[in-house]
Amino acid sequence: MLAALKSGQSIDRVSIVKGAGGPRLQEIIDLCRERKVTVRFETREALDRASRVAVHQGVLAIVAVSAYLTIDDVAETAKMLVVLDGVEDPHNLGAIVRTAHAAGADAVVIPDRRAAPVTEVVAKAAAGALAHLPVVKVGNLNQTLERLKKQGYWIYGLDERGTQTYDRVEYAEPAAIVIGAEGHGLHDLVAKHCDVLVQIPMSGQIASLNVSVAAGVALFDWKRRRKAGV
Repeated sequence: MLAALKSGQSIDRVSIVKGAGGPRLQEIIDLCRERKVTVRFETREALDRASRVAVHQGVLAIVAVSAYLTIDDVAETAKMLVVLDGVEDPHNLGAIVRTAHAAGADAVVIPDRRAAPVTEVVAKAAAGALAHLPVVKVGNLNQTLERLKKQGYWIYGLDERGTQTYDRVEYAEPAAIVIGAEGHGLHDLVAKHCDVLVQIPMSGQIASLNVSVAAGVALFDWKRRRKAGV
């Protein structure tokens, strides 16, 4: 970890188990501050999920395996952007990238905070899709949504509070579908920045789908109706 920080290797962020301390850890934190590397204090379970192995000694460097684009790189020509709000599981991020590429989306947008970065775990789950679909990282998700609106985008939030169903909503172009994490869905402020909230009707006792499955349902219906000219 120290060697990677001192060598100048590209590090997305450093995650540290809450409550950990000591001189070596403080040195890591100081180096992160010098290099402007984000430091996050998380539960051990969160570090276990982010790591490919359970043994990480309480500190984990998240190294991006591909370069991120900016919103300026994609917004002018894209027809569909997939925007993620709080998706922190790397396997879900990889699965969404794979699904978004297969459905014909132009890019996946993730925020700098409260989001899984693009790591080897994500790349494996994406099954090669990262080579074909760009990932955009933004500093402020709400500001990005407002900026996209000014560029003519319609923003559709996938949320169980939606007033329209995914198979009946009329998608304009260009469009962005915003998808929240499992459990809490879209954050309230993000939902307020959406033009339309769209729901996937559920049967049975389960209130929601896995986030990557929900992304697939909405995106492939968008693809179907776009191809049919509906």
